[in-house]
Amino acid sequence: MNIYEIAELAGVSIATVSRVINDSPLVSEKTKLRVRRVMEENDYTPNVFARGLGLNSMKTIGLVCPDVADNYMARAVACLERDLREYGYNCILYCSGYAWEDRRIAVRTILQKRIDALVVIGSSYADDDPDAERVEYIREAAKQVPVFLINGYIRGENIFCALCSDYEAAYSAASELLRSGRRKILFLSDSHSYSANQKRSGYEAALREAGVPVREDLVIYTRNRIDSVRDLLLEMPQLDADAVFATEDGLAAGVLKYAKRRGAAVPKDLAIIGYNNSELAVCCDPELSSVDSRVDRLCKIVIDSLKLRLNGKPVNDRVYVKGCLIRRMTTDF
Repeated sequence: MNIYEIAELAGVSIATVSRVINDSPLVSEKTKLRVRRVMEENDYTPNVFARGLGLNSMKTIGLVCPDVADNYMARAVACLERDLREYGYNCILYCSGYAWEDRRIAVRTILQKRIDALVVIGSSYADDDPDAERVEYIREAAKQVPVFLINGYIRGENIFCALCSDYEAAYSAASELLRSGRRKILFLSDSHSYSANQKRSGYEAALREAGVPVREDLVIYTRNRIDSVRDLLLEMPQLDADAVFATEDGLAAGVLKYAKRRGAAVPKDLAIIGYNNSELAVCCDPELSSVDSRVDRLCKIVIDSLKLRLNGKPVNDRVYVKGCLIRRMTTDF
């Protein structure tokens, strides 16, 4: 019986077996027990090679995101790669797409590259239920290396999450619109991701607290493309809204294009708030009010946590960063 056979029987990597042999803090107690049980059942005695195998860090971090063309994810990847390089780490990037099976395959594939840790970018990898079976592949990955999730939450051993408090940020933005006299606020989103659902919950909570009914006709989902948003709204007989809260700046920019085509004054006739405070927010005319989701801060938290974890030190499994509304010319408060 050799280390390769032990790893196969235990359902872990060779490096994980080596870490168990050396009692590494990077392996969960549950995994240690499983590997040790397999070793005992097969009378396996580790040799010097097994003790050393996989312990030398490759100084490589795996990054996975759905689409690097997305502004938020591009900013996160750029920030992570720059700062990790300063600390002597290389990065391997895999763009998975949004389909569940493609995300699962991407994580499985990048784990084969002998990485020291995995950073997963974007809330599409999470789930409203942090124990959901659909995120089991992330928990399986965490049995091999520490997993860090940006802007989503998954409960599990060796999983560490840094996320913007999207519920509170959306609640605050919608409340500002309500206090300014707006009563017909359109919620515009491009997905049903963990983050998008948190934003919708915050938006709805603000409306209920103000005694304003949540209208299903004022909740619209569409592609995060400026022209798609513009054309969709133009096809509607009439947009019965006096404000828009969009979950992405690209969506909000599409609303601006629509307003210009319709001759609606912004923000007098239609107030608009975007999300992520991206370059699009300042490229628009007028410039967009937008919630800053603090992506640079989230990346810094992940990098600091990653360094601690790889050195065997404790790390918080969940850290929230407060988003803030940047007021520009598309709101009048």
